[in-house]
Amino acid sequence: MTLELGGRGNGTAIVRAGRVLTYTDLDAAVEQWPHLPVHDASALDLPEALICVFAAARQGSAVRVEDPAIRPERADEQSPDAFLLVATSGSTGRPKPLARTVASWVDSFSEFTAISGIRRTDTVLITGPLHATMHLFAAVHALWLGACITDEPAQATAVHAVPAVLRDVLRRMPRARVAVAAGAGLDDAAAQTISAQDIRLVEYYGSAELSLVAARVVGEHSSLRLLRDVEARTEDGYLFVRSPYAALGARDWFGVGDLAELNGSELLVHGRGDAAINVGGTTVIAEDVENILTALDGVRAAAAIGIPHAVLGETVSAIVELDGTRDLDLVRADARAIMAKEALPRRWTVVQQLPRTSSGKIARGALQGTALQ
Repeated sequence: MTLELGGRGNGTAIVRAGRVLTYTDLDAAVEQWPHLPVHDASALDLPEALICVFAAARQGSAVRVEDPAIRPERADEQSPDAFLLVATSGSTGRPKPLARTVASWVDSFSEFTAISGIRRTDTVLITGPLHATMHLFAAVHALWLGACITDEPAQATAVHAVPAVLRDVLRRMPRARVAVAAGAGLDDAAAQTISAQDIRLVEYYGSAELSLVAARVVGEHSSLRLLRDVEARTEDGYLFVRSPYAALGARDWFGVGDLAELNGSELLVHGRGDAAINVGGTTVIAEDVENILTALDGVRAAAAIGIPHAVLGETVSAIVELDGTRDLDLVRADARAIMAKEALPRRWTVVQQLPRTSSGKIARGALQGTALQ
């Protein structure tokens, strides 16, 4: 399958900062884009970056879509099959370079369209920079489908975002029909809030290395389900995936360090293994703690990390953003009432804003110093 624009004529393709491009405009710009062996869309504004990406696909060239401020070190020689030169999010450290073929994304588009319910008639909100692969996937899929993409929440009918961003942006999307949550686990509080708005809520699990792995429609399925051509297994609790949608170099059994459980094709992801906290011999999953804390009244966002303890090995430390409706003492009392003693944070730190990656995920690598202050 090739990557081509799915719309034609005067249908609106991109609305960005008041600028409107039809599919005729977009196709002409793609055709006129200079021919290069390797393109670089990293520092371009969204319309030009996407023109560059589709031009590279049409020309059979590679294209870099990276964070201009934190470019990964990349070998000069690339595989002749390389199309997208992207990177991991860097949530646990410096971004790692990745290369993708056209097929590793486009071949998953049909199944993703069926799962998500996104249509050619939708206007898809892009909530972050394209060097975050979730946003790039959302934009490229929409244009492949023939839909419109926009930066105007009031006009959008569909959106891809991490759960924390979804809860905020949906308040400004009166026409919302579909919400796609990815990049972090979807907590029950967010799911209930979104589903109550009569919005089709889709959650998918994936990574920059593996693309889509599993998905579910909230309310129709209680568990994530592996995509049709994706295989998975666990070893010592860690998830390994073999997928046709993986980046080059990750095509055989590949793990990104996530802890998970499998029941046939159903997948339960517990979170990053390197975010597991060993409290007196009990493994506490940071994402589980964060989901509980984020669901508490008064908490806008939360992060949990382990800090050393002379007797227990580690204890849980919580770094939280409060929304101003309740103070920390009340939040801590609520946490004590519902959390197991091993998972209950021993230390609490309130911050104005948690450090995040460009996709909205918590940047864990930046939190250790904050927790120890």
